[in-house]
Amino acid sequence: MSEADTTERGLTKALSQRDLLVLAFGAMIGWGWIVLSGQWIDEGGPIGAISAFVIGGTLVIFVAVIYGELASAMPFVGGEHVYSHRALGALGSFVCTWAIAFGYVSVAAFEAVALPSALAFVIPGFNAIELWSIAGDPVYGTWVLVGAGGAAVMTGVNYVGIRPAAQFQAIVTLVIALAGVVLVIGAITGGQPSPDPPVIGGAAGIFGVVLATPFMFVGFDVIPQAAEEADVPTRSLGTIIVAAVLMATLFYIAVLWGSSRALPGAQLVESPLPAAAAMETLYDSVTVGQLMALAGIAGILTSWNAFVIGGSRAIFAMAESGMLPAFLAKTHPEYNTPHNAIVLIGVSSVLAPLFGEGMLGWIVNAGGLGIVLAWLFVCVSFLVLRRREPGMERPFKVPAGYAMGGVALVLSAFFVVLYLPGGPSALVWPYEWLMVLLWALLGVGLFALSPRGRAFVG
Repeated sequence: MSEADTTERGLTKALSQRDLLVLAFGAMIGWGWIVLSGQWIDEGGPIGAISAFVIGGTLVIFVAVIYGELASAMPFVGGEHVYSHRALGALGSFVCTWAIAFGYVSVAAFEAVALPSALAFVIPGFNAIELWSIAGDPVYGTWVLVGAGGAAVMTGVNYVGIRPAAQFQAIVTLVIALAGVVLVIGAITGGQPSPDPPVIGGAAGIFGVVLATPFMFVGFDVIPQAAEEADVPTRSLGTIIVAAVLMATLFYIAVLWGSSRALPGAQLVESPLPAAAAMETLYDSVTVGQLMALAGIAGILTSWNAFVIGGSRAIFAMAESGMLPAFLAKTHPEYNTPHNAIVLIGVSSVLAPLFGEGMLGWIVNAGGLGIVLAWLFVCVSFLVLRRREPGMERPFKVPAGYAMGGVALVLSAFFVVLYLPGGPSALVWPYEWLMVLLWALLGVGLFALSPRGRAFVG
């Protein structure tokens, strides 16, 4: 590895434009589409569900372009950490970055539970060796073994370098994209207009789908985390972020359209894997349906891989600036990866299956709060830096910056409010709020052990 290939922080500068695009796209099209597409069609109607994703994708693009300008202006590891530190100081940066790290670690833990959950749909008799129950859900030994094994593999892939992780992402994302193409071809050649009455659902149903969409797009913000490892012109970072959101929007629309031409929403919602059921119907083949289920499993892996990358870089950046213990800021002497931060995320993923399938909902909701809270801080940072540093070089500059930033700020604040008590997506006590509280306490504890924390106490 030459010095030119390594950044000042010891990271490898190896990601191409294609790598970044695939990384973000694969992060966004995880497991949710194959499980929830039937619910979306049933709630909003085929055209209503598609319209909801058009609206949702548009809303997310407002936040994505804010990220694009900041990433191009400050292409350093840590993304949100760098922006918020420059605009809001150490305290604002700690809250912002620890929140996004919570979201990323939560997704990685989610996938460790989602993987055995998906295999249980595909492999008869997979649920075996019941160990205990948590909140009424049994925990199976096979789940723990597969989830922990998957966590070990994903940790290992990321441990040995950013290039192997990017290559893995490209291969698995291709599997998902091909499955989407096969679904659309089946819908064109063998599908029928959905008999659902009405084709467009009521306003409440469509709005319910719109509320779900931002969290289906979480993942574009992984690009800023790995910006320092990107070997691309800085301006292209913003373009790639927006392109990834547009590609994910088109993918979701294609899945909804194709599924709606196979079965009515009322039948799709009865299947545990609606997209797989649609594929099975379109091709009149159980085998083809199972192939779609395998594509869903591929979605678990792409999302998992991307958020290990994003989460480890966020933690590494915090440690590198003295906000977390110094050992988390170390890079591997051979692989040039933040290996200790990667292992920390791997350990959390190994533990997740021990809590059973009930963890899926808790992790998604609690981690979602961390992600949208970080979005809010990034939007505030954008507006602060536009006013305080108007002369900052911005290779990807957002037109009508204050207006765009204002809209993104309002949207982010709206989604934060949804999680608070009284909101339609309010976190549930004790499980979800307890996860948030424990993560906050972990952050305080690690800060106390950090160089800045020890200096503050001293």
